[in-house]
Amino acid sequence: MIMDHEFTKTIRHVLHQKFAASAKHIYDKSELLRYLNIKTKSASRGSKSRGSFANLYAIYVLVEDYIARGYDAKEGYKDSEGAIFTALFKRQRELPFGQKLQNHALNHRLKEEFRKYFPDCEHIPIVRTDNRYWFNEHLLRIDIDGTEFNLAKAIIEVVDAYIEAKRDAFEKFIQFCETARNLSEEKVIDFIASLLEPTVDARIFEIVSYSVLKYYYHNQTIFWGFQIDNLNEERLTLNKTGRTNANDGGIDFVMKPLGRFFQVTETVDVNKYFLDIDKIEKYPITFVVKSSDSAVILSERIREQAGRQYGVNAVVQKYMDCIEEIVNVPLLLERFQEASENGFLGEILEEIIRQSKVEFNYEDSPEMAEEIADELAEEATQRGITPLLAVQRYGLSFSNSVTTLSITSARR
Repeated sequence: MIMDHEFTKTIRHVLHQKFAASAKHIYDKSELLRYLNIKTKSASRGSKSRGSFANLYAIYVLVEDYIARGYDAKEGYKDSEGAIFTALFKRQRELPFGQKLQNHALNHRLKEEFRKYFPDCEHIPIVRTDNRYWFNEHLLRIDIDGTEFNLAKAIIEVVDAYIEAKRDAFEKFIQFCETARNLSEEKVIDFIASLLEPTVDARIFEIVSYSVLKYYYHNQTIFWGFQIDNLNEERLTLNKTGRTNANDGGIDFVMKPLGRFFQVTETVDVNKYFLDIDKIEKYPITFVVKSSDSAVILSERIREQAGRQYGVNAVVQKYMDCIEEIVNVPLLLERFQEASENGFLGEILEEIIRQSKVEFNYEDSPEMAEEIADELAEEATQRGITPLLAVQRYGLSFSNSVTTLSITSARR
């Protein structure tokens, strides 16, 4: 049974607008609509399931092509020439949040996930041959008591509504970050610390963890060279390799000049860890984990899972030796505190704003910025609402508690 969530109301509203009294029957009978319901559960919470946009956009661009060719109102789609991959791929990258999406959803990922949720459904969403793609029309046409309904335009409206909900939440998050420039140092610390909670949005966690670690290492230098009497002193620099949904080959951050690799993850799934290790040919990697569990406990869990899966200690140990360090939430908070004490609080906040704008393809609109900034500032200051609660009210998912964190009490 797939449970309803906040965005389900929007899906049902779209269906009611288009199909009136038949809306409920159509929803109950359509695996595709129920799949969209699963993939859009983060709309009102800000919690991001990696791959949601990729799979949704694979559906979107094919259904959009189907409508553009007029097949929502005529027969003959099964005899059509299909859509060209390059055109579909280009279109999905034109959509909000889609600039760095890869081709996996169009080629196999959507099919596999759809089968996971609906193993008894005889239809797969995407049909392809060579370089031509079709959306399975059986999933778009629903028969209710002898009357056939085409879902194509409803599908487009549902995904459009989801995009707007996500974009609105993230734009308001960025706007609130900008208002934080005018808060006291103590409130800025509380605000940034709240963005490192285990329940925070995955994209935001990656951005904030990068910003914190960048300035934690900023004052650290090493000496290196090819001759003992001719050494170079160089500051450690952490670079972000791409956006959070990019196919980055298992690397999120790279440290110069040491060549350390960092990967951010929100799971303790051994397959995820070892896949990332395999991607970089078993080169040592540091995992930044969205968890409050200690590094020792996390390491033990990975080892236990690996032992059950591989059953050979030598193989398990070879992988475990590639885990250079595990950075958990308490350690991130400690490093945030140290970077703040070293005078980098403002730089960390600016980095969060800068990376968020890149991640969410945000363009400054002075009129909108002024309007939302005034609204948020009034709520946070005049009503005595903490920064965490103010952000919660604009669609981002943190813990249920509105108590600000104390980073001084965090323990690894």
